[in-house]
Amino acid sequence: MTGHSRKRAAFALIAALVLALGVAACGGGDDNNDTGTSGDNSANLIKSNPDNSGIQLTVGSKNFTEEYILGNIYAQALQAAGYDVNTNLNLGSETIAYKALQDGEISGYPEYTSTLLQSIFGKDTVPADAQAAYAQAQQELQPKGQTAFEPTPFADANALGMLKSKADELGVTTISDLQGKSQDLNLYGSPECRERADCLVGLQDTYGLQFASFNPVDIGLRYTVLDKGQADASIVFTSDAQLFANPDKYVLLQDDKGIFPSGNVIWVTDQSTVQKAGPDYQATIQKVQKGLTLPVIRELNQRVDTDKQDPAAVATQYLKEDGYIQ
Repeated sequence: MTGHSRKRAAFALIAALVLALGVAACGGGDDNNDTGTSGDNSANLIKSNPDNSGIQLTVGSKNFTEEYILGNIYAQALQAAGYDVNTNLNLGSETIAYKALQDGEISGYPEYTSTLLQSIFGKDTVPADAQAAYAQAQQELQPKGQTAFEPTPFADANALGMLKSKADELGVTTISDLQGKSQDLNLYGSPECRERADCLVGLQDTYGLQFASFNPVDIGLRYTVLDKGQADASIVFTSDAQLFANPDKYVLLQDDKGIFPSGNVIWVTDQSTVQKAGPDYQATIQKVQKGLTLPVIRELNQRVDTDKQDPAAVATQYLKEDGYIQ
């Protein structure tokens, strides 16, 4: 990645051209805010391998912006490598996505190491080191005939978000500061939050907090309920575009007892699919995610959530900007 800064107007123009032409998908970081490389990046180009023709892959994803973007990036990259690619990019929660993999409905999907280990495999703690967490994920997956590819450079985590005005009113900066106050607050989060240690369970068991109510909400509406005053607090993601587009509006309370482990993304797949698809399968996935640092994924999320661009078009932009496709 370089320090070359692209203008947002150029992003919008590229997206408009992509959509006009009908291009669609077949389906921690540094301080650099650039989302592509400058100069000669021809070495990144994904070459179509005729040996991959006829090998069918179905790329899955969960049901929120970051997953839609990642799913489209992987799907378009695999198609460029010569695979026959289908997509199923709105599966739902991690339990639904993982079951789809188990049932053979998808070939693989992007998952967060922390989510996989805690929500799928019931681990109480997750290693802070990305490679250690990846190794533990492999230990759980391998006996089930599954595997995962190397993690992305960026890591993401759950967080407790509030309107800055509400946090200032309550005088809170950490989650512990909510003790004695949480019983009057309405908390919103994804439906699966109710049963997760890195969500409501952790807030109750580790912090000893009880809320006036917990309300499940679609992931895409977690900031809407804050804006409308329905939620006093909402479980959000640390890579959300809204946090960086509106730094004076929203605030994250410090997780001073560490219940929100950050997780890098790993591509979870079947060992049989790896054998069937050949070496380009893993090589392509790992190649296109090298540029996915935290600033980059934040920018891509912002293009979708704030600029209202199509996730497939944003994925195409990313792949073209870094020279993976032409």
